[in-house]
Amino acid sequence: MMKLLDQILEHNKLFVEKEEYVQFQTTKFPNKKLVVLSCMDTRLIDLLPSAMNVKHGDMKNVKNAGAIVSHPFGSIMRSILVAVFELNADEVLVVGHHDCGMGKINYESLRAKMEDRGVLKETIDDLKYAGIDIKSFLKGFNSVEESVRESVAMITKHPLMPEGVPVHGLVVDPNTGKLDVIVNGYEGN
Repeated sequence: MMKLLDQILEHNKLFVEKEEYVQFQTTKFPNKKLVVLSCMDTRLIDLLPSAMNVKHGDMKNVKNAGAIVSHPFGSIMRSILVAVFELNADEVLVVGHHDCGMGKINYESLRAKMEDRGVLKETIDDLKYAGIDIKSFLKGFNSVEESVRESVAMITKHPLMPEGVPVHGLVVDPNTGKLDVIVNGYEGN
């Protein structure tokens, strides 16, 4: 049985040989001057861009579990700032979704799964000595709407985010693509 990486590489060889990449060629600058932070949920990969009428090349897409900006100086915020300052994005969208796995994260259950897969209990416990609050690091949320509001606020209030950049917050239904506005970034900007 062929391993997954081998399948990917076999497909890639043919993809390049047949020049299938041509249809995806664009610049590094988003046509709609937009950066979108969304969840990594597989249901959103094709659904969200279609529901928002954005095509290949229209946006910078930053993804993580839950569409959460959890730290003001983490990699998610850095990506958003780079999109704004280096890649000409003029607006930011934070898009959470209903039925998000981050809303169901339970620290004790996740920890047990880590230990079941060989992560030592001592390793997890010793993270506190490195200043890591593992429970906070792995926490989910109770309300996707509130989580979106918190991420929008962190981006909007960030000391390096220029004034006047609209930061919107939306929640998408992963079954229908329906978007609900949680924060309209034009209001107050």
